[in-house]
Amino acid sequence: MDFETLKHYLTLDGVLELLKQYQSFGIIPGLLFPILEAFIPILPLFAFVMANAAAFGLWLGFLISWVGSCVGSLLVFLIFRKYGQARFLHFISRHAQIRKIMIWVERHGFGPLFIMLCFPFTPSSAINVVAGLSRVSMAQFMLAVLAGKMVMIFMMSFIGADFVSFVKQPLKAVLVLVIIFVLWLVGKQIERRLNEKSKVKQYDK
Repeated sequence: MDFETLKHYLTLDGVLELLKQYQSFGIIPGLLFPILEAFIPILPLFAFVMANAAAFGLWLGFLISWVGSCVGSLLVFLIFRKYGQARFLHFISRHAQIRKIMIWVERHGFGPLFIMLCFPFTPSSAINVVAGLSRVSMAQFMLAVLAGKMVMIFMMSFIGADFVSFVKQPLKAVLVLVIIFVLWLVGKQIERRLNEKSKVKQYDK
């Protein structure tokens, strides 16, 4: 496969061709693409999500992309949480800039993770790595991933399913913003309860 062919398959049309070519496998290709993107950030998540929405419909396409992206994020997080202090990865956690980001994430918890993961063009792969290297709890991380990526994937799927309608009806964009705000509030409430339970456990010890 030459570079031009590869470049084509990384576009929306190219991904749609792949989904059609491997349609006998059902939703598996659509699920694997977002998982791979978590490990290879140069892959176009936007194209994968929009293609899933166009190929499987808004809701099923959204669900496939959301599950795949969340699974990929969790796998990256777990790998760096377990092996992040290993010798071949030790330089990452000792890098001054990464250390600053890790400390900032540890202090702020759910809030910044959620906000960063809500938007399509934030480096979610880097966020997964930093969270894995930090002392952020797995519960906080998964809460932020599930809620943040729900918003991000839904926005992409919404656009991919009917781009023309999205442009012509600004109220749809307002609806997405309202969903972001509501999920943020819910996430903060859950995070507060998690922190309270954590303090109780520490006190009991």
